[in-house]
Amino acid sequence: MMRIPRVLTIAGSDSGGGAGIQADLKTFAARGVYGMSAVTAITAQNTTGVQGVFPLPASFVGRQIDSVMSDIGADIIKIGMLANKNIIDVVTSRLRKCKPKLVILDPVMIAKGGHALLKYDAQQSLLKKLVPLAFVITPNLHEARALTGLRINTIEDMKRAAVLLYERGARNVVIKGGHLPHNAYAVDVLYNGTTFHEFSVRRIRTKNTHGTGCTFASAIAAELARGKDIYEAVRIAKKYITSALKASRNLSIGKGHGPLNHSYGLISKK
Repeated sequence: MMRIPRVLTIAGSDSGGGAGIQADLKTFAARGVYGMSAVTAITAQNTTGVQGVFPLPASFVGRQIDSVMSDIGADIIKIGMLANKNIIDVVTSRLRKCKPKLVILDPVMIAKGGHALLKYDAQQSLLKKLVPLAFVITPNLHEARALTGLRINTIEDMKRAAVLLYERGARNVVIKGGHLPHNAYAVDVLYNGTTFHEFSVRRIRTKNTHGTGCTFASAIAAELARGKDIYEAVRIAKKYITSALKASRNLSIGKGHGPLNHSYGLISKK
């Protein structure tokens, strides 16, 4: 019997299909792992924005996790939008109970435009309770600023933020530099406690960038589940998301910022 790597995502649902649970599951399928989900919040959103958010009861989030882990199990747990402090508390308790091999934390706290998606008390709870459980944390610049209090405008600033998050307990830190000002390249910085690695590609000109953060973290999770080390997982994930962005330039989905082309390499030519 063939055993396929299993990854559970704990995150919010995107009705437009470009981010959140939907992006995670598409990425898992594209990267060859079996994906499962525990939904933390239902959103009404599309390519033009978010029209509403409905967090699920924290107890029911816990019940979803229990259902998956008691039967199928998971090699990796990837965490995205957690919505509030109560859900953070429940997810923390379940992680301590089921003890997954690795936890990938994408701290969905601040939207691309800088809008807060998680209240301050919940942000502090995430920093205190979940960051120390993370094998890797993948904040964007806005989130790294919120978690560290640093102003981040350069790659050196990104490295300082990575060190601080490592000191808060994360075993590896990936600071995503997609919003770095005045830079023709998209640079991500990986810090493993001893060494910095920079992953740099020229920016892809496309309006279809919705869900890039979710997709990148999920691709890292998938590669770790497939047995790659953290450097290789980030390198492959960077290559995958770059190709998905390039392939999205020919997509016309919605009136705003459309999704990546998650399945660019899987579409039949027949």
